[in-house]
Amino acid sequence: MTLNIILLGPPGAGKGTQAEGIARRYDVPAISSGDLFRDNIKRHTPIGDRIVEIIGRGDFVPDVITTSLVFQRISEPDCWRGWLLDGYPRTLAQVEALDIVLDETKTHLDAVIALTADPEALIERMLLRAEQQGRADDNAEAIRHRIEVYHAETADVIESYRSRGLVLEVDAIGTVDEVADRIVTALEALIAR
Repeated sequence: MTLNIILLGPPGAGKGTQAEGIARRYDVPAISSGDLFRDNIKRHTPIGDRIVEIIGRGDFVPDVITTSLVFQRISEPDCWRGWLLDGYPRTLAQVEALDIVLDETKTHLDAVIALTADPEALIERMLLRAEQQGRADDNAEAIRHRIEVYHAETADVIESYRSRGLVLEVDAIGTVDEVADRIVTALEALIAR
């Protein structure tokens, strides 16, 4: 059985932590566009050098670069039994591009897990983390802005997948294990259908 999953969630929802746990449980690689960027930057690939230049100007990495890196990654042999995309797609253009690739490769998407949480609870969580890690750049206003940007960017993406019956909304507030149990319960119910 293959299992292809997208995991979305606002800043502070524990997306990276949950992605690792899901990937281990279902024995699929977790693929994060941020990790792909960092890997290419570290290896000084032409795309990595381009990403450094783009980020250095304060711009977002264009969809075409992000999409290219994600597609290269999901075509690797360890993804043949499935994959988990952590935070991709984030725009409708990325959804369309992913749809085309999935259609061309006769691959199906099983679920979109959307972590949900009250923004104030996320702000509290992130402020505590910032205090523990000594990160002065994480203040309530900056965190609130990042959460608002996430919702503005992904609302249409989530709605697109919801219209296909693929969205599993999971409450992200609780311990790591509690949230993981909610995700597994939702996924197992979907798989059993």
